[in-house]
Amino acid sequence: MEGTSLYLPIVILLMQCSPSSPVTVSSNKHKVEVREFSDAVLSCMFRTERDQNPRIEWKKKGKDVSFVYFEGQFKGPFEGRASIDGATVTLQRVTQDDAGEYRCEISASLDSVKLGETNVTLKVLVPPHTPSCEIPSGAVTGSVVQLRCRDQQSIPPATYSWYKDGEQINPPRHTNATYLINARIGILEFKSVAKEDTGRYSCLASNGVGPPKMCEGKRMTIEDVNVSAVVAAVVVVCLVILICGCGGYLLHRNGFFSRHRGRSFWISQCHGASHISSQTLHRTEDTSNVNYIPPPQESTDFKHTQSFML
Repeated sequence: MEGTSLYLPIVILLMQCSPSSPVTVSSNKHKVEVREFSDAVLSCMFRTERDQNPRIEWKKKGKDVSFVYFEGQFKGPFEGRASIDGATVTLQRVTQDDAGEYRCEISASLDSVKLGETNVTLKVLVPPHTPSCEIPSGAVTGSVVQLRCRDQQSIPPATYSWYKDGEQINPPRHTNATYLINARIGILEFKSVAKEDTGRYSCLASNGVGPPKMCEGKRMTIEDVNVSAVVAAVVVVCLVILICGCGGYLLHRNGFFSRHRGRSFWISQCHGASHISSQTLHRTEDTSNVNYIPPPQESTDFKHTQSFML
């Protein structure tokens, strides 16, 4: 008994000096992926040193940090559609607005280390929507043609496959193929289309989250270039240019465009045209002789009378 009593103070002293466990916070799943409009569980587990009733807070990071759970209540858009069990939060019917990074904070005022936290990232997956397809209605043989397909809303981004007349178009197996398929951005490109490429084309978008979606098919017709029509059009244009040129030359040669001394006016009449020289008209623009009055002239009879009297 004396030996036991001798060691008892030492044991008590060691127990007091041993390090205690501070508040610790963890999560069994730091990255959560759920489909849109389903429930998301954000796990948060904690252990405290002394404080048996720590303060639990959830915050969402973004441009500004906003409260999700504070002072025992859910805040903002989470009010009425979330629940908490311990420190684990369940969000109901999540949307893209709920995606982001969340932080679980445990404050133990009685512990030596008073604060602990862990982060959980929520990614909301969106199944494919019906993609928009750009398919030309027609083209000429030998030209380059692109068909485009795009779904802006699917998460993760969709991949695309093309169909012709209901049959899937397989990616080309050799480099000198006449077409290319980019499944990531949804482009089907023909380097040089031929009449055999005529058909009804459609595009299928898929991302593994929900059922794939296909756009409505559209027919593309490939036609040969009408060489005869092109040659005929060129000939007509050349003839028009030649006629206009010859007509202008003849008019210029006949003096139609030349400047004559003085001015002439052509007045159309029923039986032709009479040419009136402007030089016979009063020049109304010469205003220097407007007030000029010619001197009176003696009549011929008066001169004859004078000579007779002499």
